[in-house]
Amino acid sequence: MKQLNSRQQALLAVLADGAFHSGEQIGAELGISRAAISQQIKSLRLLGLEIFSITGKGYRLNTPLDLLNTETLQHLAAGTPIHTCAVIDSTNQYMMAQLERWQKGECLLAESQTAGRGRRGRQWHSPFGSQFIMSMYWRLDDGPSAAMGLSLAIGVAVVQALESAGYRNLSLKWPNDIYMARRKLAGILVEMSAAVGGICHLVIGVGVNLNLPDAVIAQLDQPCAHLAEQPVVVERNQLSATIIRALRNALTLFEQQGLTAFLTEWNRLDIFMQQPVKVLLGNQIIHGIYCGIDGQGNMLLQDQDGMHKFVGGEISLRADI
Repeated sequence: MKQLNSRQQALLAVLADGAFHSGEQIGAELGISRAAISQQIKSLRLLGLEIFSITGKGYRLNTPLDLLNTETLQHLAAGTPIHTCAVIDSTNQYMMAQLERWQKGECLLAESQTAGRGRRGRQWHSPFGSQFIMSMYWRLDDGPSAAMGLSLAIGVAVVQALESAGYRNLSLKWPNDIYMARRKLAGILVEMSAAVGGICHLVIGVGVNLNLPDAVIAQLDQPCAHLAEQPVVVERNQLSATIIRALRNALTLFEQQGLTAFLTEWNRLDIFMQQPVKVLLGNQIIHGIYCGIDGQGNMLLQDQDGMHKFVGGEISLRADI
């Protein structure tokens, strides 16, 4: 886990508006030499930040940045501790490696991940400062069976948080993807550690695209969306705190009522409800009509042979087009 040093933080604060800033201006504001500025620019580029340098104009970030602020997040979200870092391999991996350290609802947010993971081990691309990247610790005292359908409840909570901030045209795709305008906006990865009959430790990872660079979008293997497409202006720390509060509340409700409390909202948001789909299970492709989920979060598919139930795991659900 890596933090920005004081000079990197100060330089990013100057460049965050996305405008050109001359070396002379930066040097005067930060009290450093031109050579030191050049060195710090190089270090920021190594983090994946795209910084232009034009003679006579100065330096400019390709995309304006709204940086995470730990104190602001803690104030806005309250509750258990919130931690932030600049770069990490994986927030989920970091929390899973030391489960006994965390309190329920404790969070770790990152500006960037170098080894972020999605479902089924897929890579999660995370350019610096362009996403909401967070992992939250939770604990279920009733064991792993009590976590049935949890990722679906998390999806509902994240969408509700985004809708409360003004975002529209959002939907959910079983079991753990959030879509905007029928393109992937966010993903959820719930990991657990538990013994049969024992406490279930959970790390809940959420990644939401905020403002992805065009070059990153072009490299992705599926159509994706980011919140910057909508004319909604929400400060990043405020939006992050809104999601964190929604997740903590949803997890408390899930403990009390399970997935039942989220079914109505899931059905409202379900992107494929009553539509032709195909289920990819290894080399097998199963076609049918998607009929939503049951009370345990299993996917229901109607075909010529009747109704079938599918559990999450090595399954992919796609539109049958």
